[in-house]
Amino acid sequence: MTSLKTASANAAAIVIEDGLLGDPVPLWKQTFKRLTRKRSGQVGLFLIGFMVLVAIFAPVIAPYDPNQVLIGIEQVKRRDPPCVHMFGCDVAKPQHIMGIDGNSRDVFSRLVYGSRISLMIGVVTVSVALITGVLLGSIAGYFGGWTDNVIMRCMDVILGFPSLLLAIAIVAVLGPGIVNALLAISVVSVPGYARVTRASVLSVKSQDFVAASRVLGGSKWRILFTRVLPNALTPIVVLATMGVASGILEAAGLSFLGLGAQPPTPEWGTMLGTEKDQMFSSPHLVFFPGIAIVISVLGFNLLGDGLRDALDPRLNS
Repeated sequence: MTSLKTASANAAAIVIEDGLLGDPVPLWKQTFKRLTRKRSGQVGLFLIGFMVLVAIFAPVIAPYDPNQVLIGIEQVKRRDPPCVHMFGCDVAKPQHIMGIDGNSRDVFSRLVYGSRISLMIGVVTVSVALITGVLLGSIAGYFGGWTDNVIMRCMDVILGFPSLLLAIAIVAVLGPGIVNALLAISVVSVPGYARVTRASVLSVKSQDFVAASRVLGGSKWRILFTRVLPNALTPIVVLATMGVASGILEAAGLSFLGLGAQPPTPEWGTMLGTEKDQMFSSPHLVFFPGIAIVISVLGFNLLGDGLRDALDPRLNS
């Protein structure tokens, strides 16, 4: 009898928590609560939150202008190693916690300002690819027929090329630069969003509430954008979160090859590409930008894993 009462109390608590009694709990609140219970979600939120704060307060955190050449201003040499007074560095020397790069600039300041560019790259590429891919995928999945065939065959052609090689080819045609790199990464990312959206729309459009909307006389476009698409966005949200990580990584790859952000822009991939030959003589010039890329990509990937678990009803039933 005691166990039965306990089970009943637990069931009642679940009903109240999920909003089945009283005012319903908004989906985003439920998702955020579940996300913060997942270890991957917690770590991902912490890393991304830290990166966002660094980007916002870059002028306060960075001790120097990212493009300021310090020769003649301080007693520094090109590619000086890190100097931290707390760890025994001579107090007579100026403190540069991540050292000096090949152009006599403070590496830490460039790394801090680079977080702004990396976040901008990830958000912009995902936004462009997401809007385009969701629009194409939803039209293909909902209308079907020749529309579906034309759109998805175009997506298959793009998917037939390795994404990084296709991005390199696009930038080679348009010319190097961060804007062209953003465009190239967005183009190669569109098919992934289109395919996932199409599959999700195909699943949702066969539901009873969509059939009821048709019977009530709703137009095809209205049903698609007010009934079908909002209920098909769950896997797309997860994919978009992980897409930010992919965008940052691919942009760093293009910049490493000299096709993305151009010097003196403080972008992590550019910093790696400029100093790649100093890996053994001045490893700090490669280590710190590499760690920054790893942390940012890891944060978005962990957040995507946490969102996938939080939005999966089978794991939250």
